[in-house]
Amino acid sequence: MGPNHSAFVHLTYLPWIAAAGELKTKPTQHTVQKLREIGIQPDALLCRADRSIPQEEREKISLFTNVQPWGVISMPDVDSIYKVPRLLHEQGLDGLICDKLRLNTRPADLNRWDALVHEVENPRHEVTVAMVGKYVDLSDSYKSVNEALRHAGIHNHARVLIEHIDSETITPETAARLARYDAILVPGGFGSRGVEGKISAARFAREHRLPYLGICMGMQVATIEYARHAAGLAGANSTEFDRDCAHPVIALITEWKDADGSIQQRDDQSDLGGTMRLGAQSSDVQPGTLAHSIYGDVVTERHRHRYEANVHYLDRLREAGLVISALTQREHLTEIIELPTSVHPWFIGVQFHPEFKSTPWDGHPLFNAFIKAALAHQAAHGDAKTLKAVK
Repeated sequence: MGPNHSAFVHLTYLPWIAAAGELKTKPTQHTVQKLREIGIQPDALLCRADRSIPQEEREKISLFTNVQPWGVISMPDVDSIYKVPRLLHEQGLDGLICDKLRLNTRPADLNRWDALVHEVENPRHEVTVAMVGKYVDLSDSYKSVNEALRHAGIHNHARVLIEHIDSETITPETAARLARYDAILVPGGFGSRGVEGKISAARFAREHRLPYLGICMGMQVATIEYARHAAGLAGANSTEFDRDCAHPVIALITEWKDADGSIQQRDDQSDLGGTMRLGAQSSDVQPGTLAHSIYGDVVTERHRHRYEANVHYLDRLREAGLVISALTQREHLTEIIELPTSVHPWFIGVQFHPEFKSTPWDGHPLFNAFIKAALAHQAAHGDAKTLKAVK
């Protein structure tokens, strides 16, 4: 390929040894040695640490790795990931790579990133969202949803505080603890553990007019809750949780037609991947609904789930007042449910995963609307939190 057709950037870690009071460069020297043994000489080293790398340590790394001093880049922990582009630019990483590849570029314009960081550090409002899930002990379990909420906060000039609540701790008797939040979000998941707590959270949000967003399983538990307590379907459930339930309002589709016309058949004993609806699919959105005000005529989102709203119960649910506001174009499967705004200010469940398409630049229309609804709920109840120069 030639020396100017590729660039090698090696991400490495410098541990801080508290007992010695110093950063250790030996692991970085060793990894670079191993790279050189297979013929790779890094052009730049991104040195991760919990603090800035002192100049003398960078010079030491340069000496023992044969990387130019300006190619040893300090990457300390930062309080916002959106500060990283500015941090790398100020140390010349972008110029180094462009020079190596002989790329003639205009001077970097980081105004967009700087504006983003300013918005993150200087919110005008603050809202708190209760995320009622079953994997709350693992900090990154809902990483995509967390970031989508924060993106929506940026676009609403608000800091979004997220409190993860173990759904197993929510019961009809304890659900009142959710009243102090500005909105409730129930994310996806698999299996029966904690499901009744999610159903209780959906019921509390519906009956107390708290903004509610259900994603994947969050939509399904909202459907089950509505079937039980509003449509008169006692014992309603999903066959994922109870195969012999009285009213399987959520069930596994065992037969469907592929795009090529072939018939596919699965059951609950089939390979899990084979029973999933995966990837992007488009749905038609019913005019005059909350979903239509967010998405317009068509919504295209990504999926990762096995069970669907049972088509045999949709009419019964509609008669009871539930709005089925979006159906897939091909199979006519339920994609979005909601309550009329005359009944509830903001209550939506979606079968897809909108968090996968959120970005800090545009956010995502569904999450943007959710945080806007949380701010409206907060203001309506006289507890709006307006912030000044928050940093």
